[in-house]
Amino acid sequence: MKFDIKISKVAQSKVGQVDLDNVTMGFNFTDHMFVCDYENGQWNNPRIEPLELIPTHPAAMALHYGQAIFEGMKATLGKDGTALLFRPNENAKRLNHSADRMGMPSFPEDLFVEALKLFTALEKNWIPTNEGSALYLRPFMYADEPFIGMRAATSYKFIVMASPAGPLYSRKIKLFAEKKYVRAVNGGTGEAKAAGNYAAAIRPTEYAKAKGYDQVLWLDSQDFEYIQEVGTMNIFIKIDGKFITPDLSGSILSGITRMSVIDLLRSKGFEVTERPITISEIVEASKNGTLEEAFGTGTAVGIAMIEEIGNNELAIKFPENNTVSVMVNDTLNAIKVQDIKDDFGWIVEAK
Repeated sequence: MKFDIKISKVAQSKVGQVDLDNVTMGFNFTDHMFVCDYENGQWNNPRIEPLELIPTHPAAMALHYGQAIFEGMKATLGKDGTALLFRPNENAKRLNHSADRMGMPSFPEDLFVEALKLFTALEKNWIPTNEGSALYLRPFMYADEPFIGMRAATSYKFIVMASPAGPLYSRKIKLFAEKKYVRAVNGGTGEAKAAGNYAAAIRPTEYAKAKGYDQVLWLDSQDFEYIQEVGTMNIFIKIDGKFITPDLSGSILSGITRMSVIDLLRSKGFEVTERPITISEIVEASKNGTLEEAFGTGTAVGIAMIEEIGNNELAIKFPENNTVSVMVNDTLNAIKVQDIKDDFGWIVEAK
């Protein structure tokens, strides 16, 4: 389906002011943004316009009641210079899953994909070409109705903006197994990509970094025994030749990279099981020599290899050999820039 998306371009791009060979995600932003308004029960006026400040009423409901969700995506360049998106349809589905949980309207998935394609093609010159670099895309939705009161808002904005990004981690990372704070509980909002989930994680993450760790390993809220997620990532652990990853129990985000890695590993002949995983199980595997490797998966980080899990009570060291982790990382990166054939049908051209 084709939509009437109006495009207003900037007079002069500022891409020449940015060193795309040396960029950190979230500091520089591209020239444009996609905007769509929800009013009177429907989405209206889809448009791409110059990136600018957004007028916001002090009573905008997102500021007071937290109706705000987002997605994370990356765009790369193909062999012929075409901008490429990685599984945008899955991001569209997940955005609407989050919207449903947060009492927000769904966004048309075909409009989501078409808008991302047009927007990314327009901002193609902002896509870095260094290995592991990409243009990070941030679609988000928030309640902009000015009202003080506890109910679902009646007006929203859906926006897409973008920031060129280099690799987030160039080394293995250390995880702090958190046993005081929790990220999510069953029945909560953990399976939604809601802004408030990340706000609640900021203080524990700062504590973990102050102790010399890179990210928090989130555990369950009752026994602090079952592994959930790693900071902004899902986690995979290889024990005795087999991969395990926490099942989507209702408190864990369904990562797009996660589902892709499961498919990739299985296509390479590895057994992958989605099930509850305990810290005690990892400790035992470390003791008996069957613990082989682990990595986190996420759009922003890609594949982040894990060196250690620890806290004041334990220290689990992973072997130095990361053969499979490296293969997964290299394969995903190669698919995203068309260095190898995309046998999975994940890549969508933005044009």
